[in-house]
Amino acid sequence: MTLTRDFKLTVVERVKRDPAFAQALLDEAATLFLNGEPETARLILRDLVNATIGFERLATLTAKPSKSLHRMLSPAGNPSMDNLAAIFLAIRERLNVNFEAHSVAA
Repeated sequence: MTLTRDFKLTVVERVKRDPAFAQALLDEAATLFLNGEPETARLILRDLVNATIGFERLATLTAKPSKSLHRMLSPAGNPSMDNLAAIFLAIRERLNVNFEAHSVAA
């Protein structure tokens, strides 16, 4: 059997060397939340936190315990809108990006 790289490690390394990839992941997480796919969005945010600021720094920035943040960003997590906004803000500031919302005609 061929050895493969751990997917999460691959994501972390790519985020660190490719800012456009990191921004695309953040955009995708926001889009997934807005389109009713919060489980996948939380997992992407979790990977971004691990690849950028880490949960300990996020805990400091959001004034929330690290373990609570881990639970919020798990597949079964249920972060409040305030907590979710704080997580997005911390990642956005770390990546130095902004969001722009656009409506699309159906």
